[in-house]
Amino acid sequence: QVRLVESGGGLAQAGGSLRLSCEVSGRTFSSYAMAWFRQAPGKEREFVAAINYNGVNTNYIDSVKGRFTISRDNAKNTVYLQMNSLKFEDTAVYYCNADSAYALIARMRSDYWGQGTQVTVSS
Repeated sequence: QVRLVESGGGLAQAGGSLRLSCEVSGRTFSSYAMAWFRQAPGKEREFVAAINYNGVNTNYIDSVKGRFTISRDNAKNTVYLQMNSLKFEDTAVYYCNADSAYALIARMRSDYWGQGTQVTVSS
């Protein structure tokens, strides 16, 4: 089994920054693509960003491009989401996800999810 544990959420002011972390255990981390999703109250879970197994390729939704950066450290079995210039609409529970296929990770087909970490941005 793959276990994912997110951390780093909290309260930030609009324009501020937070860095989320997701530590993965149970399988070979470096063989998985990783992604961050988020779910705001009353809304469906949405894709935010993804990174392939070696960190060379990344992908973002338009609303976070230029503000968020996904990265990974395979030596630490951890993926990160650096969030800058936060906006009120970034408020959500953020989840990390692992998938063997980078090209398909945005489809949420994988069952490997963390428990989520709350990000609240005050306006």
